[in-house]
Amino acid sequence: MTSELVIDAQKNGISIALLEDGRLMEFQRQEQQQSYSVGNIYLAKVKKLMPGLNACFVDVGHERDAFLHFLDLGPNYYSFQKYLKQATGNSRKTPNISKFPRQPILGKDGTIQDALKVGDEVMVQIIKEPISTKGPRLSCELNYAGRLLILNPFDNKVSVSNKIKSPEERNRLRQLIASILPPNFGVIVRTVAEGKRAAELDQELKVLLKRWENTITATRGNARLPKLVYEETSRAVGLLRDLFNPSYEAIHVNKPDTLEEVTDYLKVIAPDKEDIVKLYKGEIPIFDKFGVTKQIKASFGKTVTFKRGAYLVIEHTEALHVIDVNSGNRAKNSDSQEAGAFDVNIGAAEEIARQLRLRDIGGIIIVDFIDMAEAEHRDQLYKYMVEILKQDRSRHNILPLSKFGLMQITRQRVRPAMDVVVEEECPSCFGTGHIKSSILFTDILERKIKILVTELRHNKLRLFVHPYVYAYINQGIISLKQKWRMKYGLSLKIIPDQALAMLQYKFVDRNGDEIDMKEEHEMK
Repeated sequence: MTSELVIDAQKNGISIALLEDGRLMEFQRQEQQQSYSVGNIYLAKVKKLMPGLNACFVDVGHERDAFLHFLDLGPNYYSFQKYLKQATGNSRKTPNISKFPRQPILGKDGTIQDALKVGDEVMVQIIKEPISTKGPRLSCELNYAGRLLILNPFDNKVSVSNKIKSPEERNRLRQLIASILPPNFGVIVRTVAEGKRAAELDQELKVLLKRWENTITATRGNARLPKLVYEETSRAVGLLRDLFNPSYEAIHVNKPDTLEEVTDYLKVIAPDKEDIVKLYKGEIPIFDKFGVTKQIKASFGKTVTFKRGAYLVIEHTEALHVIDVNSGNRAKNSDSQEAGAFDVNIGAAEEIARQLRLRDIGGIIIVDFIDMAEAEHRDQLYKYMVEILKQDRSRHNILPLSKFGLMQITRQRVRPAMDVVVEEECPSCFGTGHIKSSILFTDILERKIKILVTELRHNKLRLFVHPYVYAYINQGIISLKQKWRMKYGLSLKIIPDQALAMLQYKFVDRNGDEIDMKEEHEMK
C-alpha cells in the first residue's frame, strides 16, 4: 500500500487529504480563524468553581469558558504551581526544573475548592476542542508531543507504548530514555520509536525540552490574561507528525511557504525523506488533480454508497452517531439470503472503518448491521472490524454484535467530527430557485471580463469554472476564450474546478488573489 499526502493551502485555511492507493482515507480542514487547537497551552485565570461537578471554568479567550476537572489537575499539580509562581515572579532568572524540589502529590479524592479559588493563575493545555455547545476541555498535566516521544514535565516515569510487544525492545527503550532524561521530566515512548537509534531519540528529546523552555519564557511579563504561551505546530505539520511513515511516496503541496514548513520538519525527523515533498505548480486545483474533490463529494453526507448498490445512512445526535447498513437494490443472485447479508456487512465494515477516520467520528457509535442468523458469521464480522480498525490511530473499543444485530464502538474524540456539507445553497440563484437562462451565462462572464479590463485595469486573469462550462468555452476552432482574448487584449486562462457548481465562477488576478465579481441581483 502506498500513501500520499495532499495539502491544499489557501488564504482562508488549509485542507489536508491522506490517500492510500489513491483512495481518500483521512481529511482535515482548518479554517484560518480557528486558533483553539488541541495541544495549545495558555496562562489563564480561574473564572468560576463548580463544587457539584468537582471542576472549574477557566477563561482561555474562547466564547465559552473552558472546563477543567479536578482529576485533570494531575498528581504533580502543587509542584507545577509552585514552579510557575517562581517562574512568573520578579526574578529575572527562570528556576531550573531539574533541581526544583518536588511538592506533595495531589490525591485523587480531593475537591476543587482545596486546590483552586476564583482568580488563581493556572497553566492549562487544551485536550479537547470546543464541541457543539461545550467549550474546550483542559488539563494541567502538560505534554509536548513529538513523532517518537511525548515529554511530560514533573513526571519522572518512562512509559512505553503497549503496541511495542517485544520485552527486549521495551527494556532497551526504557533504559535508553532513562539515561538521557533530565530529572523532573517523564516521557512516553510512542510506537514509531521501535527500533530507533539513540541519536534519533536524543535529538527529538532536545527539541521537546526546548519547547518547554520556550513555554516558560513566554509566561514572563505583564501581558493580559489569558495568554497563549505555546502554540501547537501547524495542522500540516501536526498531521504529518502523527501520520508519517517511510511508505510515503510523496507529499504534494501547493504553496511555497507550506512546502518550507513541511520540508523543515522532515529535515528533523527523516532527513532521507526530504525529497518526497513536492511543490504542485499546475493550474488545475490540487485536489482536482489528485481526485480528492470528487471523493469528498461522494464520501460525505447522510448517505454513502459502497458496494453494488449497498449504502450506509449516517446520523449524528447530541449523544452518539448511528450508522445503518442497507443492502439497497443489489441484484439478486444464487447466493442465500444469509450469504448476501454477510457479504454486504463485510463491505460495510470496511467502509465504516474508513468513514470513522475520514470524518474523525468520535464518542459512541452504534452500527445497525443487516441481521445474520449464523453465529459464525457474526463472529467473523466482529473479528474483521477489529482487524481493519487496527490502522486507526485514535483509541477505540469494539463490542461484539448484540442479539439485536447492533455493534457498539467507542472512539476517542478530541475535536468535532468532520462535517463537510455536500448539499449547499445554490450559488447561481442564492436560494431563490430562479436564475437567468443558462444560455446567458457566458454573456455574464464576458460582461465581468469587460469590467475587469476596462474599469479595473486587469490584463492577466484566471477564470475558474465548472468542467462542463470549461468544455463549452473551449470548444470550436475559434473558441469563446480566444474571442475574449482578442476582443479585450488580455492574458486569460480558463481552468476547470470540480468544487464549483454548474453556473458558479471565480476570477483570480496575477497575484493569485480572488476578485469578488458576484452580484446576487444579476443571477435572479
